[in-house]
Amino acid sequence: MSAAVNPSKVKPAPAALPLGVNTPSVTLPLAFMVTGLLALGAGMGWLVLQPRLLATYHYNQYVIAVTHLFVLGWICSVVMGAMYQLVPVALETKLYSERLARWQFAFHLVGFIGMVWMFRVWNMKQVGHFGSVLALGVGLFVYNMARTLRRVPKWNVTAVAVAAALFWSSFTVTAGLSIAIAKCSYDSTEGLAAAQGVRTLVDGLRSIAGFMSRFDAIGAMHAHAHLGGVGFFTMLIVGVSYKLIPMFTLSEIQSKRRAAGSIILLNVGLTGSFATILLRSPWKLAFALVGVGALAIYGWELAAILRARKRQTLDWGITYFLTAVVLLFPLSGLAVALSWPGLPLNLFTGQLENVYGFLGLIGVVSFAIIGMLYKIIPFLVWFGRYSRQIGRAQVPSLADLYSARLQAAGYWTFLAGLAAACGAAGLSSEMGVRIGCGLVSLGVATLALNVGTMLTHLFRPKPRPLSLQTSPVPKPV
Repeated sequence: MSAAVNPSKVKPAPAALPLGVNTPSVTLPLAFMVTGLLALGAGMGWLVLQPRLLATYHYNQYVIAVTHLFVLGWICSVVMGAMYQLVPVALETKLYSERLARWQFAFHLVGFIGMVWMFRVWNMKQVGHFGSVLALGVGLFVYNMARTLRRVPKWNVTAVAVAAALFWSSFTVTAGLSIAIAKCSYDSTEGLAAAQGVRTLVDGLRSIAGFMSRFDAIGAMHAHAHLGGVGFFTMLIVGVSYKLIPMFTLSEIQSKRRAAGSIILLNVGLTGSFATILLRSPWKLAFALVGVGALAIYGWELAAILRARKRQTLDWGITYFLTAVVLLFPLSGLAVALSWPGLPLNLFTGQLENVYGFLGLIGVVSFAIIGMLYKIIPFLVWFGRYSRQIGRAQVPSLADLYSARLQAAGYWTFLAGLAAACGAAGLSSEMGVRIGCGLVSLGVATLALNVGTMLTHLFRPKPRPLSLQTSPVPKPV
């Protein structure tokens, strides 16, 4: 019997993500993800060069600028790109329009770059203009995702969480624009010789801004930040992980009631927290505890899913993600402390707010995103370059596309830098912040190197002739 491989009998590579069934072109999510990585590198470099941004109170133009660079440039870019890839897969449907997604990318890129620059020079009129461009992109994104959700054959807890996140993202953008326009001094139609629809839009936003101006500026800013941080990012982390963690660990949801309860309570807690933070009400502690309770139930269910898993070894991508979940514990403790009724605003509590924001964005959300990037990008690259060569050549396995040693080095330097930066921010130490952010930057550099290595396969693929003895089927990671 011949030992030669019969290409007709070679099966496609098994993968945790059924790429190619419902997903868009690989270049679409990759464009968002590469943009996000560039923004993350720029933001960390900014903090290394100007550590006082984290070591002093956060209500100034430079802190607001770098925060929006992280939120819009890094987190939103990657999350939106990942959603274009994951939502069709997780919910077993097809993306409504890839063309709309490409237009959204253009509006998003122009909008967030312009907003960050205008925040830096504190030109709030232009912040509003670029914010409107960004909002147009977010509108296309929400519409595209909403039409995609309409195609879902069977709704589950993940679909509900995605729908809630889309609602909160729209609310976040509207609140942010209202806060920006409330700080402008021109009439609603000044400099706008455009269509009546544009003037109507601005007039409407100024009406909302008039309402927002009744509230304390810092309270409005914090309420706006929680809409995005909890409503969009945390909601997606919780909801999508109910699909992806079982998928990657060969497990399943253990209690649908717990999973649904965590999503419901998270929405209730956020609704109440937004109102009470905006009003500076002592009831914000109660709603903070509701949100913490939701995350506790989420952790309970996630632990049950992991105990029931069939794949015992947890790779670095899952380790990054689970570290984000663990970091929710100290973040929740800070949330409760900062929500305590009558807590005075002084140097120490002001710095605790900095730690809270940094730990949430660069700790919880960024660790979760990096973990998912290490699962998504290898599949995207492998599918885009090697899927059609199965049976014709030996192709690399998914693990061959990147370095596990760089993953490990990046994990520990990022975690050490996060701890150092948070501690230094709490102590108002500029040197400590610089050292901590420098370590985080090294962790980001390892991620960039690994992503760069993966992307080289798109331009310089490395297939080999078929072996007589071995199968070209790669092993999933």
